Amino acid sequence: MPKFQKDFRGCLTTLAFLFFSAVLLAQPKDNSPYTRIGVGELSTNSLSAAGFAGLSAAYNDALHINLQNPAAYAWLNTATFEAGLYAEHSSLKSGAQTAKNWTGNLSHLALAFPMHNPRNDLLSKKKRTLHWGMSLALLPYSTVGYDIQTTAVSPELDTTVNAYLGSGGTNKFNWGNAVRYKNFSAGANIGYLFGQLESAREVTFIDLPNSYADIFKDNISIRGFTWSLGAQQLIKLEAKKQQDEGYYTGKSLIIGAYGNSATNFNTRSTVLRMRYNPTIIHRDTLDYEEDREGSGKLPAEFTFGVMYQNPGKLRVGAEFNSAKWSNYENEAKPEAGPLFDSRRIAVGVEYIPDIASYNNYLKRIRYRAGFYHRTDPRLDDLQQYAVTVGFGLPVILPRQQTSFVNLAVEFGKYDTANAIKENFVKMSLGFTLNDGSWFFKRKFG
Repeated sequence: MPKFQKDFRGCLTTLAFLFFSAVLLAQPKDNSPYTRIGVGELSTNSLSAAGFAGLSAAYNDALHINLQNPAAYAWLNTATFEAGLYAEHSSLKSGAQTAKNWTGNLSHLALAFPMHNPRNDLLSKKKRTLHWGMSLALLPYSTVGYDIQTTAVSPELDTTVNAYLGSGGTNKFNWGNAVRYKNFSAGANIGYLFGQLESAREVTFIDLPNSYADIFKDNISIRGFTWSLGAQQLIKLEAKKQQDEGYYTGKSLIIGAYGNSATNFNTRSTVLRMRYNPTIIHRDTLDYEEDREGSGKLPAEFTFGVMYQNPGKLRVGAEFNSAKWSNYENEAKPEAGPLFDSRRIAVGVEYIPDIASYNNYLKRIRYRAGFYHRTDPRLDDLQQYAVTVGFGLPVILPRQQTSFVNLAVEFGKYDTANAIKENFVKMSLGFTLNDGSWFFKRKFG
């Protein structure tokens, strides 16, 4: 093995250790005020596509997983395991007040594989027109984490301090299947949504002697099933032959779309309302109820995208997403609404200088960049902008199957006229491990 590649792998190991350490240290400092609204901050789950703006509708790859559009599973030609994590630094500003914080967490665990091994078709000289892919994944759906304190001066009550504290989030276990006939694929994801949203509010009166503090606490458990359907169509742009495994190797245009209708979920919550006087150590419980049942509704969502690709060289794509968040409901937390419909527009590019280069590792790296703009559903004028850059670093494992370390950095901001503004830098690290031996039928003669 060349010395450069050995040193490079050593650097990757060190980088991974430092990154995991940073995330573990960052978790207790989570403070994102907008996660108080709705179900919290939605996770993107873009995996390897994070470096080029999270494009997913028209994205498929033989060596990477796309969990967003289930139709992409049918384009895999190897068993693929992906794991990732992120760390994020944000700077908050409201008027003359500023705050900075770090946060981070595991971003996804996913396994996807074709239900047949292309090597079997190659050895038996069979041309397959129907392909089936499957995936299993555990990934976050939303996160909640905020610690906010506001002060108000009233002539009747003097100085009042409101403290808001929240934590938790929701996760999703996802099972997906896709079928491809020639150059058209269609698939479905079925997910189980679960998690807890914890919130607390304390109101204290600074200038009133022997005053009681009002304390409100909610612990909401969320459960429900989700689903989405997706499709992709590859359009050939030049008359090149396909590989023996049945994959088109010429320039092409991919059109893709996926979406879902509104999805219901159930809630079970514990509610506590009380007054507390720290001076005389006295507590009055005004309301306490366990296992209060309720229901809610997640919005219908649709994503459409187009991508040009020259395999092994270039990808350029764009997509549009729309979500009907104005229909969001949550009986256990009605004060979190109303929300607003959201829109997202993204463009991205991936470039490989020379995928077959033997002496120059830098030419085999996948260089990615992108930009997106999103109207956030939590406020009527909240806008999100971000520029993304990323790198797909190929690594040859002992079985000679190419795997990847995916790095991405996202520079963005939440902009609004009358509320808290936020600038953030999000760093992602993902590992893609590929194994071509699954379902391989060895012949002995």
